[in-house]
Amino acid sequence: MSRPLSDQERRKQISIRGIVGAESVAELKRGFNRHLHFTLVKDRNVATPRDYYFALAHTVRDHLVGRWIRTQQYYYEKDPKRIYYLSLEFYMGRTLQNTMINLGLQNACDEAIYQLGLDMEELEEIEEDAGLGNGGLGRLAACFLDSMATLGLAAYGYGIRYEYGIFNQKIRDGWQVEEADDWLRHGNPWEKARPEYMLPVHFYGRVEHAATGAKWVDTQVVLALPYDTPVPGYLNNTVNTMRLWSARAPNDFNLRDFNVGDYIQAVLDRNLAENISRVLYPNDNFFEGKELRLKQEYFVVAATLQDIIRRFKASKFGSTDSVGIVFDSFPDQVAIQLNDTHPAMAIPELMRIFVDIEKLPWNKAWDITKRTFAYTNHTVLPEALERWPVDLVEKLLPRHLQIIYEINQRHLDHIAFLFPNDVDRLQRMSLIEEGGTKRINMAHLCIVGSHAVNGVAKIHSEIVKTQVFEDFAALEPEKFQNKTNGITPRRWLLLCNPGLAELIAEKIGEDYVRDLSQLTKLHGCVDDDLFIREVAKVKQENKVKFALYLEKEYKVKINPSSMFDVHVKRIHEYKRQLMNCLHIITMYNRIRKDPAKLFVPRTVIIGGKAAPGYHMAKMIIKLINAVAQVVNNDPIVGSKLKVIFLENYRVSLAEKVIPATDLSEQISTAGTEASGTGNMKFMLNGALTIGTMDGANVEMAEEAGEENLFIFGMRVEDVTELDREGYNAQKYYDQLPELKEAVDQIKSGFFSPEEPELFSDVVNMLFHHDRFKVFADYEAYVRCQEKVSELYLNSKAWTKMVIRNIAAAGKFSSDRTIKEYARDIWHVEPSNLKIPPPNDPEASVLGN
Repeated sequence: MSRPLSDQERRKQISIRGIVGAESVAELKRGFNRHLHFTLVKDRNVATPRDYYFALAHTVRDHLVGRWIRTQQYYYEKDPKRIYYLSLEFYMGRTLQNTMINLGLQNACDEAIYQLGLDMEELEEIEEDAGLGNGGLGRLAACFLDSMATLGLAAYGYGIRYEYGIFNQKIRDGWQVEEADDWLRHGNPWEKARPEYMLPVHFYGRVEHAATGAKWVDTQVVLALPYDTPVPGYLNNTVNTMRLWSARAPNDFNLRDFNVGDYIQAVLDRNLAENISRVLYPNDNFFEGKELRLKQEYFVVAATLQDIIRRFKASKFGSTDSVGIVFDSFPDQVAIQLNDTHPAMAIPELMRIFVDIEKLPWNKAWDITKRTFAYTNHTVLPEALERWPVDLVEKLLPRHLQIIYEINQRHLDHIAFLFPNDVDRLQRMSLIEEGGTKRINMAHLCIVGSHAVNGVAKIHSEIVKTQVFEDFAALEPEKFQNKTNGITPRRWLLLCNPGLAELIAEKIGEDYVRDLSQLTKLHGCVDDDLFIREVAKVKQENKVKFALYLEKEYKVKINPSSMFDVHVKRIHEYKRQLMNCLHIITMYNRIRKDPAKLFVPRTVIIGGKAAPGYHMAKMIIKLINAVAQVVNNDPIVGSKLKVIFLENYRVSLAEKVIPATDLSEQISTAGTEASGTGNMKFMLNGALTIGTMDGANVEMAEEAGEENLFIFGMRVEDVTELDREGYNAQKYYDQLPELKEAVDQIKSGFFSPEEPELFSDVVNMLFHHDRFKVFADYEAYVRCQEKVSELYLNSKAWTKMVIRNIAAAGKFSSDRTIKEYARDIWHVEPSNLKIPPPNDPEASVLGN
């Protein structure tokens, strides 16, 4: 087998990564040497690989800064409507390569680094992932920032600069062990601290009512220090800003009480305030009602709204009359998108600013607030919905509780007027849940306080309207929308799969990078034998490269011609990694029974993190590793079946595994995965999908034709019906011999001989409280996997189906998603305008 091209060699062929001119290469080398010299003069005289990475990062950053300043100046002069994307998570991954691509510098940088005798891929590997997110919700926010900049929207991402991101996962003896992700320990060349925009955030205290209105007094203050990260659009000279807040104690923290006495302790206690931005909560689809988490949510909201209002007042729209600032135009100049309910406290906070500080009458303040906010729902799982105890909110944010009560009272008065004597309805629709601990339903607050509510895939938006928030949708049907998620093709094709990106560009031109719908042109290539061979060749090269990575990391010999069957995402019962595990055991048993029979070789790759407190998810990881241990060391099985648990799955690892995947596993129980975005990344990168009719899988099947995906299992209606009649796991166990055999092996300790009872919790769950009905879909799943194997034997037919999928992937660009948000929710027009490049990239004054 010929040696695959390195990414560096492949990139040299690709014009979509920028033109290589001798002048630009020389300029980059000069910049690199200048930055390297500065580092060495400062520190020592021998450069390390990390020094080289930082020199390159600073060189690329120099090319960003002028465009960044120019963009912000342009927004200040033109004063377009601003879009504010509020999220507790931004899962950005690495920045260097993405920046080079979006600035059109990739090829020139490759050439410069090559001429300097360095290895670009080696330098790229030094960068830490910015892991400021858990999974889909945080990565979606990152893709959206890329698309908003590419579409020329005046958009800002606002969040928290966590000192520790999502934990690093180590697998020790098959168990997940968490390690702190100290991602900032070597510094972050992509951020710029902005102490001049530091703002106070208040907590605790009490409320005084006077004739002039309510006053929140005796509060504890924490300072919010902003760090700005540039967000470049693709080849349009637009550079937007992601502003992340870091918590700082004020200098008089704990020293105001003249009788404190213990000065040392007072200084040490500054940590308590600064803990707010210390660490990302590692839960995906699960609500943990901790005080520190509520502090984080309010911290980002309070700092951001002050910033938004400061910017509004500085604009020409923030005009004044004899009374003061006129806020009538606020919703015409400001759109705020709430990424799930995590930033929901923004609604009472904006009301507090308008009513208590700006002295607007309640009704006017409420009208402006509603027209400003929009809310995206990301999950229908009840355990994920945020329901904050009233007592906690009263202690931490007493004025906000009063405002929420007032919002609720007016809301319920309106419902009572429309539906007299319907007490049940009032209870269902209240923002306050009575019974036991009184709680605030944050989703209800978001719906009542927003002018638009959206789900993230057609099927999910339907469930939101007809089940989860049925009463609200009946009241205001026009408020509820769908905005199917998307992914940025810059990171998820150009960056991670240069071979495929170039092949497509050769066929249909380069414009598809900004208009992914042009991929439909590839339908004309489905019968082109040369193109079929080229697509298969790129996939094979990606597989060889990833197999070498796996062998280096895991010391397991991988057969690169085996089917790469990949299931990577957060570990959760609803995502049904257990069903995949049962299929692995079934394949293993079939090989053992008839070793001579033709078997399509597979490498099954499962990866993902379990929330540290989620016992069942951690047991699932241990089970997968226990099964892998048996399968991978059975001489009868040999290279026919290998199982690998991919340690520490994260954005930079997704960029490696996705281009190498043949089969993408998207097997959640129908009605549980809101959308999924991994499914789209695999589709765009030439993998086929085995999946249920859930989330965006439904629309992928709609776009490509159901016959071009491997769809199996219960639909939403079937799940509902099974719930109605009662799910009986025992029935499937009794009726399906291969299922029984696999479950018995887990139960008996076949995969844990030293501890036969090890997986009793897992087995007990599967029989007695499996909300996600693994056994009910097992048979259809196994049968569908047989069809997958059958097609894989016919390489040409398989690749033709791959091409049909790539050709149908255009809808799933986040550019399309953002255009829909812009048109239907924010009421702004994307701009094709290319801001002129700066004449002086060394300029150093940033806009606001």
